[in-house]
Amino acid sequence: MCKKEGIKREWNDAAESWVDFVRRGKDYYRDELNNPATFRLIGDVRGRLVLDLACGEGYNTRILAKKGAKVTGVDFSEKLVGLARQEEAKEKLRICYRVLDATDLKEFSSNHFDLVTCFMSLQDIKNDKGAISEVARVLRNQGRFVFSIPHPCFETIIVNGKRISVTKRYFGTAKYNVQWKMERLAKPFRTTSFHRTLTDYFDVLFRNRLFVSRLVEPRPTQKRLLKHPQLREILLIPQSIIIESIKCTCTQKRNRLKAKTSELRKQRLHKVKSN
Repeated sequence: MCKKEGIKREWNDAAESWVDFVRRGKDYYRDELNNPATFRLIGDVRGRLVLDLACGEGYNTRILAKKGAKVTGVDFSEKLVGLARQEEAKEKLRICYRVLDATDLKEFSSNHFDLVTCFMSLQDIKNDKGAISEVARVLRNQGRFVFSIPHPCFETIIVNGKRISVTKRYFGTAKYNVQWKMERLAKPFRTTSFHRTLTDYFDVLFRNRLFVSRLVEPRPTQKRLLKHPQLREILLIPQSIIIESIKCTCTQKRNRLKAKTSELRKQRLHKVKSN
């Protein structure tokens, strides 16, 4: 069995427990921290063509549709997409769901979507480079890619069977298992994630002409802290990061950016030699 199929099987096995976790309000990091900040960044989506990448059971896909977007959700897990379709049959939000790998969006033409979202999922995609390349392909010029991930500078990962903070081992990629065993889960499960540095993500975006325009490190409000005191630890250290990038195929602007980057490199080199 290939590694990708193994990761997909993990999410298929976790599907029912995950749906219970998300739909019954148990995922307070999503509801009280990441979603409010991400949707503020996304802004008005009325009438926009939106692709929700790695949409899972469609929780945030439905929010986008209720805000007026014309949404397509894709995920590689047949079970999660099946559960999303069941909910669509009830709510009738005109969401189209597809079982697709994030690295192969061949069902969609190039330059098609106004916005691509990926909510706390890119860290679970083995081939992030392939996924981001496909995002860039299906986005229209000036279209946006907005995604959230666990903060690469502060997340906890598993190395050689031990939980460690990436503050002790930041550089380099790392594949690790995530054991989901909180008491509020209907049934524990395991998934696979990948630690990458901010430089890793930004370099891939840049190579695909996706230029970072905004970045948010969400913090809980006082009202949300009163509801979920567990979020207090995030007042000092961010749990996640939300990144907005814009596709730009304008040759003139791209050449200016390359020239500026080249000049900055020369300045840094000169500074190093001077020291």
